[in-house]
Amino acid sequence: MGKMGVELLSDPRTNKGSAFTLEEREQYGLTGLLPPVVSTQEQQIERSLNSLRSKPCDIDKYIFLSAQQKRNERIYYKILIDHIEEVMPLVYTPTVGQACQEFAVNFRESNGCYVSYKDRGKIEKVLGNWPEKNIQLIVVTDGERILGLGDLGCNGMGIPIGKLALYCACAGVDPAVCLPVMLDLGTDNEALRDDPFYLGLRQPRIRGEAYQAFVDELVSAVKTRFPCALLQFEDFSTPNAVALLEKYRDQTLCFNDDIQGTASVALAGLIAATRITHTQLSDMRFLFLGAGSAATGIGDLVVKAMVAGGKDQALATQQLAFMDSKGLIVKSREILTDHSKPFAQDLPPMPLEEAIKTFKPHGIIGATGRPGLITEQVIKLMCENNPHPIIFALSNPTANAECTAEQAYRWSGGKAIFASGSPFAPVEINGETKIPGQGNNAYIFPGLGLGTLLSGAKRINDDMLIRAAEELAGSVEEAQINSGCLYPPLRNIREVSARIAVIVAQSAERHGLLSEPLPDDFAQRVRSSQYCPDY
Repeated sequence: MGKMGVELLSDPRTNKGSAFTLEEREQYGLTGLLPPVVSTQEQQIERSLNSLRSKPCDIDKYIFLSAQQKRNERIYYKILIDHIEEVMPLVYTPTVGQACQEFAVNFRESNGCYVSYKDRGKIEKVLGNWPEKNIQLIVVTDGERILGLGDLGCNGMGIPIGKLALYCACAGVDPAVCLPVMLDLGTDNEALRDDPFYLGLRQPRIRGEAYQAFVDELVSAVKTRFPCALLQFEDFSTPNAVALLEKYRDQTLCFNDDIQGTASVALAGLIAATRITHTQLSDMRFLFLGAGSAATGIGDLVVKAMVAGGKDQALATQQLAFMDSKGLIVKSREILTDHSKPFAQDLPPMPLEEAIKTFKPHGIIGATGRPGLITEQVIKLMCENNPHPIIFALSNPTANAECTAEQAYRWSGGKAIFASGSPFAPVEINGETKIPGQGNNAYIFPGLGLGTLLSGAKRINDDMLIRAAEELAGSVEEAQINSGCLYPPLRNIREVSARIAVIVAQSAERHGLLSEPLPDDFAQRVRSSQYCPDY
């Protein structure tokens, strides 16, 4: 190990605590620094789980797990992997939303790299201060659009930390190659700037050319300092998210999970839903609630999937309609954003319920962050046109979902095909148990990242996202489909991620994105490479 004594115990990556054997204690100068009884890893996990479950609320559990990660990394990941259905909602959505809101007041010790606007001109040096040098995966945010909670500034660091934990647990990416990065360019959240505990820059957000120059410097610094790293943009505002992805996607190895990951996991849910509706994806119409980067990202990928299946692109595009706060997005509107303009309908302006009657969608996809937007009347109108209306309430955290699973099933008499971004409990209706599928991006981005890194792909393209969605949809067993669930159980996620890794690598190879051909045993290599936290 190289380290000795207290230094060894203080490093969460090498610390085994009371599980160090008596021989190891002698070897590494630990005798007397630990209680005399040697524990097994299983006993340590049981002890930690008892402590975790005794906490009175989810945010206390989040804080406990964060401390565990900084104390004994392998126990943390062992718990997350083996108890993922219980623990993932604590590590990420929905609890991470509250964790970000309270990030400053609960701050204990650093767990990532903070790059502030004051560091401009020396970002490469700042990144070089990170102790690990073989970084292959970076998740970065500027904190402006955290989940559905808005501008949380420097508090948004909880998102990159949580995302990378899921990369490690869900796909087996080694934690040692992961780096969470917070870009602190100020905040327009005045309450944060006035909060005495806030740890970020107390100034309005930097925008315009200065913002772009700062991000340019970051991307350049990453390419210099960590040339093989995949850079994932996370929770940027819609205009910045779209612009940054368009600028960098063909220049460097990068990915935006809010746009591309959300799109792929939503597409997977829609493909799985065809097994219930018995209507081909290319023959469906979808009405999107919201026209931000997540919603239009889903729309773009759905169109590309339809075109890949033989549909004319213009026809496919017109099978998708979008609503924003002003109503249906139509061609006659004076101002149209670049990302919503292709989907503008040749119809008069109209509100939601009239749009359902006119457009007759097979499914509604909510990505607004506005709870209660999908009402009883909306679902009843959907049922008039569809024996099994597709209702996706994708906004996070749970409190921001456009409707609940209970509402979707009750208001539709059990007919709805429901999926959400955050977890909901099963619902008993008409003598059946409906299991709402959670369209969690963790089904896509960990496997996508793993396959990209292991294959050495130079870029991530749309075909890789479509193939990942198809693989995910194909992983849903018939019994789950029969209970209305469009996604596989979380307990299977590491195997699903391994299969997605292989599929995206093969797609990258077909599109000439690899420097060398994949070896014949690539699938075996993927599984053997997956990080295992066992002692």
